[in-house]
This record gives sequence, structure tokens and C-alpha cells, in this order.
Amino acid sequence: MNLHSEERNLNRVTFRSSMYDVLLEPSLSGLCQSEKEAYQLILDFMEPGQMSQLDKLSFLNAVSTLSSVVRDQANGNMNKYYPKTLLAKKIETFILEEPPEILDSSVRQQAMLCIVALSQVKPPFHLCQKLDLVNVSIASTFSLPLIMPSLDRKESASLYLQTIQALDDMLQALVMEDMSPNMVILQSFVEIILPWLMLSDKVYEQIRALGTISRLLRFICNFSELSNMASFSITGKLVGTFSILCLNPSQDISIGALEALNYLFIILVLQRSSRQKTEAILKNLQKQFRGNLTANMQSLTLFFRKYLTPVERADVILVALESMINGSPNDISAASKMLKMVLKHSVKEVAKVSEIIKLIYYHIDRATEKAAQNTIKKVFQLLVQSHTEEVILTLFKVKDQSQRETHKSWEILASFPKSYQAIMEYLLQKIISPQAPEDQEEADHETELSTLIATRAIHELLLVPSQQFEVQTFFASLFVALLFQISSLVTKGSTVAQEALPETESVDVVSSSVEALKTLMRSSGYINHMSYIQTLGGWELLVSPESHYEGVTLLARSLVIKNCWHNRPVFSFFIKTLQNPSCTNYLTALVFLTELLNCPDVASVVDEVATKILANWFNCDELVTAHLFLKITEVFAKHKNTMKHLNILQPFVLSCCYSSSSDLVMETFLLLQRILKDLTWYQSSSFIIKLTFTLVHFFEEESEQLRLTTFEMYENVLAKVSRMTLVFPLRHQVLSLLMLLVFHLKDVNAAVVEVCRLILCRIAVILHWSKLKAVFAKNDVFTILSALLKQERSRALWFLKQTVALFKSPQGPIRQVAVWFAGQIIWNLHKAEEEEIEEELAVFRYMQRDPDPIVSCLTVQTFYILEAKAKIMPAETPSSYLLCMRRIKRRYC
Repeated sequence: MNLHSEERNLNRVTFRSSMYDVLLEPSLSGLCQSEKEAYQLILDFMEPGQMSQLDKLSFLNAVSTLSSVVRDQANGNMNKYYPKTLLAKKIETFILEEPPEILDSSVRQQAMLCIVALSQVKPPFHLCQKLDLVNVSIASTFSLPLIMPSLDRKESASLYLQTIQALDDMLQALVMEDMSPNMVILQSFVEIILPWLMLSDKVYEQIRALGTISRLLRFICNFSELSNMASFSITGKLVGTFSILCLNPSQDISIGALEALNYLFIILVLQRSSRQKTEAILKNLQKQFRGNLTANMQSLTLFFRKYLTPVERADVILVALESMINGSPNDISAASKMLKMVLKHSVKEVAKVSEIIKLIYYHIDRATEKAAQNTIKKVFQLLVQSHTEEVILTLFKVKDQSQRETHKSWEILASFPKSYQAIMEYLLQKIISPQAPEDQEEADHETELSTLIATRAIHELLLVPSQQFEVQTFFASLFVALLFQISSLVTKGSTVAQEALPETESVDVVSSSVEALKTLMRSSGYINHMSYIQTLGGWELLVSPESHYEGVTLLARSLVIKNCWHNRPVFSFFIKTLQNPSCTNYLTALVFLTELLNCPDVASVVDEVATKILANWFNCDELVTAHLFLKITEVFAKHKNTMKHLNILQPFVLSCCYSSSSDLVMETFLLLQRILKDLTWYQSSSFIIKLTFTLVHFFEEESEQLRLTTFEMYENVLAKVSRMTLVFPLRHQVLSLLMLLVFHLKDVNAAVVEVCRLILCRIAVILHWSKLKAVFAKNDVFTILSALLKQERSRALWFLKQTVALFKSPQGPIRQVAVWFAGQIIWNLHKAEEEEIEEELAVFRYMQRDPDPIVSCLTVQTFYILEAKAKIMPAETPSSYLLCMRRIKRRYC
């Protein structure tokens, strides 16, 4: 209080130096004699000098009298008689001069009542002078020693009560402005009183402060209209303070706090509820106020949720936390109970989250009582669940500023499984679906949880040792999300994540993601997997744009080789991700799954839905995807479960046979050749038949390797066929390829010749052509064709059509045999059959122009032979065959 005394002395010096400079010459004609005497008394006592208590009381009475005169005037103004500010300063010195240790006169009381009188006349007090007067009056009154009512001290107790009443009157008068209370002024007064309540170690001073605030609030309750209610920002602090004091062991403090809280609630109801509900709410509040403490605490919970703003709720929480950190044992217990009551429900709308988290972060170690620790953790958890982003941002901000370890905060944050799960899901969503660039421009970067922060937060959570079981639950989703994030930033393809992040931050995110991935595997017990990856340089491959997908392959291979427990859930999460047609990391997923499908456990859970999802990502024009699908198809053919779904992939794989990329076509055929060996007719008959019809288009390929592979595959197909399974349409196709197979015994590639001979032998076995089997095995092309024509005479026209089709063969030797055999067939046709070959003859005639001289010469010779045959036929029975031959002769002569 000495500081205030020094300030007042300085003010008195200033007063003396300026007093005579501002005096006016008032007109006293309207005053009666007693009023003129009062005015003169004021002038006399305003002169410097010591004053007795009687003089002071006379001066105060004179000021009150003059104030009454001015108040009754139509346009009364105290400054017309004497400056109001100087009068108030003089009164303030009277209060300062009163001894703080004893109350033996009514000077304090009369001084405050005189201020009440002055407040009712113009000009109004400036706020700064009001605060000076209130500060001095509060200090002078509250600091008085405890005065207990007794018979011998009856007068002192009465004088104290009168002084207190005068203080209340002064506060009520000064808080008024334009016929209604000004809540900004009220807040200033309460802020002056609160230190006496919160910081004093004397219970009677606390009781006085609490009573004064309570009565001031009760006064405010009488007004329905309040000025600057929106600027009354101390509501939350008061609710928190009073609520804690309601549980104070001192009954006087407890009751006083309960009354103050009740009046504050009434103000809130009057100002923030609809008129229709106000009366009912006030009645119910009054009943609870008269009841026990528990009922009022329930009322606190209701008001906390319904009537307090987010900022005020935050202030309640802050007050309680500060009490639990710095308060006495009683305050700690009371604050803990109060917070438990108001936080029964989630705190979705709370402001100052960052401030609350910082308070917990810096001072949680000071809360030693278990109840307080548990309550603080509860606050932390509720804020994490409802304000996840802001909590995480604050934790990293204070860590970066203070360089303190945040592990303890993360342990609290993750101490409840549900909260841990909620946080992880939130962070996962942040890195799986990063903010788009256009949204990012509009976002507030101070409150935006960036990809880097989200990744760092995941890493911190993974380091919490108490949540290893929860890590197992999130392994698959975390693993895939982190891998996708690395891929998005490392690969050269444009993704949302790349575009949204600056280059330097992108590097940080990649580094953080890799560390988080390592921590995830380590905390899940996959030390051997990490050693395998480290030994083969997998982490370095993963972060290099040139070798990224090699790193992805190695990572997947480690899970397969080392029998990861989470292979199935990882597979399921990849498939779930690929369900989204806009998945930007589909290539990473396909690369990973190509390896992961080699795991028997994974292969055993592949179903039709998963297979179709994979197939939907096939793109024949995208060579990388096509190559991956060939590998996936090969893996599918190795497991009995996935083999059941091979038919879903077959259309996409077979379409690769027609790719414009010769490398892809060759790879496709080699793949088909490999998987064909493991397929059985009963398991994959549909696929085998479709494959057989696909091969037809490649028997005449110029590439010797591709052509050989085609014939070898056809030989493998027939090796799986028996007479019982050789049904339409496969039987028809086998017969339609007979000429092609025989003619390719003249193939320039000796290996093709050998394969064709084996195929013909197999066909002979399947068709039970026992005589032809020996012919196929040992004889030349011409002998085989002659034997075929002799045995299968009924198929002569069909053989002719097959033969004519081979006139387009790129190989001369094959065309030579085809021309020769076509002539043989025509020579042996009956007259009825000859009428059906006009189209074939038309094609045959063009072979005279074949670039191979042997073919063209053989064609001409064949026509001469056929013409000779026509001449020796009976003239009386001309056939269409003869007419056709004459037309052909005329064209070539």
C-alpha cells in the first residue's frame, strides 16, 4: 500500500501548483445564505494546510451541499463554482490521510458519500479519476483490521458497517453512466478488488473483497440494459474464481462466492437468454441457490455450456489450471472438482486453446497432487479431441521456442486409447489428403497444420512407449500413408502434395516421413526388417527420384521375406486406397502389391473385389502399369486362391499382346508361356481357350523369337488337352490350324519346325489319327500334305481355304508349299466341289505376281495343269469350273 501513498503525495503537489490557475468567478445570486456559506467554506479549505477531522467533515458537508444545488439546476455544472476534479482530488487526500490500522472517525464514510454526491452532477468523472478514487477507497477500507461485533466495540462495528455501505454506494454511483451501468467501468473496479481476494493471506480481507464484488453484481442485476456488455471480458475469470471459492473451507468465503456466482449468473441470464425463458430460468436458479452446493455446481455446468462464450469458457479453465498449479491444497482440490463438473461434456467451443496448452506444457510438472494431474490430463485430452490441430501446432511451437522435450506432453496426449486413436486418424487424414494449393492460399498459416507438422506429430506419437499396442492397430494405415507421402514428394510426377509445399519443406517432410516410417517399424517389433532394408540400401533408394520404386520394391520384399505380421492389413489398406479413382499414388501401390502378393498369407485373402480393383488400374498405353500387371498376373498364377480370380485379369493381360510396344508384347508372351506351365485344364479352361485364340494372330510374326514362343505356347496348350476336352470351339480351331502347322515345317527357324512337328503329333494323338501320327513324326511336308488330303478327303475345301490364307505368309518357302498344295486340292476336287472355289481361284491367280520367282512360276505351272485337266473333261457337260478356267486363261494370255 506504500506505493499508493507515494502516488497520492505526488498528486497533491500537482494539485497545489495548479489550484488557483483554474478558479472561476461564479454567480452566487441564486444561492441561499447557507449555500453561500458552504461555497465559501470550500474556498477556504481548498487552501493548503493541515485540517482537523472536524474541518474535513465540514468541507465534505459543504461539497455535498453545493452538489445538491448544482444537481437541482436545469443546466447545472459544478465547474461553474469549482473544478470538480480538484474537489475529488481533495477528497482523495482525506481518504489517504486516514490511518490504515484504525477506524475512529466517519471521514472515510463521508468522503465516499461526498464522491457519490459529486458523481451525480456534471461534468462526469474521467475514468482515470474514478479508478483513483476506487483504488484509494478500497485500500483504505479493506486494510482495516478485523472488527468483531461485541458490546464494548459496538460503535466501531457500526461505523465499519456504515463505511462499507458508503463504499458500496460510491462504487454503484461511479459505475453508472447515462442512467445505466457501464460494464467496462465495472470490470475496472472488479480488477482493482480481485487482488485483495486472490492474493491476500488474510481471510477477513478476502471476505470483504468478495462481499463488495457480490453487492456490486447484485446492484447490476437491477438493470435490464447494460452499457458495453460485450466488452465485459472478465466473466469467465469471475466464474472460475467464484466456483473455486464456493468449495473453500471457510464458510463465509464459500457462501460469499456462491452469492457472487449467483448474481453473475442472473446478469448472464438477463443479457443472453430470450425473454420468454428468462423468468423460468431465474426461478430455477433461485431454487438452486437456496439449495446445497452440489445443485449450484450443476448450475455451473449448465451455464458453462449454454451461457458462456468460447473465450469465457477458456478463462474458466485457465483460472482452474492456475489454481491447480500455484494454489493451496484447498484450491487445488476445489479447482479439480470444479473442472471435472464443467468438463463432463466435450469442450468443442473453447477459445485460447494455445494459451491453455502452453500453461499445461510449462507448468504440468508443478502439479504434484494426483487429482490435479488427472484433471489436467483430462483437460488436455478434451482439447486434443475437439481442437486437435491447434493443440499439435502449439506443442511444436513451444518446443521450437523453448527447446524443451515434448515427450511428456505427447504421453499425456496419448494416455487414453480413444484420444490416441482420434489423433492418429486426424493426422492420417492430413497426410493422406493434403490441403489443395488454392485452399492453402486462403488458410491462416498460423493455425494451419502443415504436412510437415502432421508428420512430425505422428513421429512423436510413435515414440510414446505406452502405446505400442495402439501402434499395432494403426500400423497398416500409417505405413501406407507415410509411404505414399514419401512417393508424392520424391517422384517427379506432379501431385497436390508437391505443388502445395515449398522445396525446402518438401525435403523436411520426406526426411520426417522416413524417420516416422522407421520408428513405426521399430516400435512394431520389425527390427530384422529394418536391418534387411538397411543392408541393401533401401532407405537411400526410397528417397532418390531415380531409384524410388526400387526402394518401394525392397520395402515390400522385406515384409514378404521376413513374414511381417501386418501383411494382410497392409494389403487391405492398399486395396482400400486404390478404390479411389483419383488416387495419385496408384503406381506406388501397384509396385508394392506386386511384391506383397508373393506372401502366401496375402494371396489367401485376395478375393474377387480386390482383383477387380487392381484390374481397374490397368492401362495398356501406360507401359509401366502394363509391365506391373504382367508381374501381378504371374503371381496370381502361383497360388491356388488367386488362380481362381485369374480370369478377371486375363482380358487386360491378353490385350498387352496387341500393344504397339514390341518389348511389352514379347514380355507378355514370355509371361504367358511361364504361367501356362502351371495351369491345368480343369482350373483354367476358359483362360486357356481364350489364350489359344489369341495365339492365332501371332503364328506369322516376323520376329523369330516371338513366333517360336507362340508355337511353343500352342504346343503347351495341346499338351493339356485330351480327346474328352477337345470340344467346340477348340476342336474347330485345332482343325483350322492344320495347314498352318504343316506349312511351318518349312519355317526358316529350325526350332519352329521342331515345335510344329511335335504339335502335329499331339494333334494326331488327340484326334486318334494313328496312321498320320507316324507320318507327322518322320516325313516331309509334301508327304504329310498328301497323306492328310487322302485321309481327310471330306475336308478338302476347308484345307483349301486354310491354304489360300497362307498365301500372305512373309516366308517364301511357306508360300511355295501353299501354292503347290492348293493345286493338289483343286486337281482332286469333284465337279460339285469345283463350283464352290471361285473366290479361292481369284486369290490364287494373284500368286503369279508373287515376288518370289519360285512361287510365281509354280503358280503359272499349276494353272497350266488345271487347264489341261479342263480340256480332257467331256464337252457335253461343261461345268462352271470350265467357264472359270477359260476366264482365267483369257486374263493371263
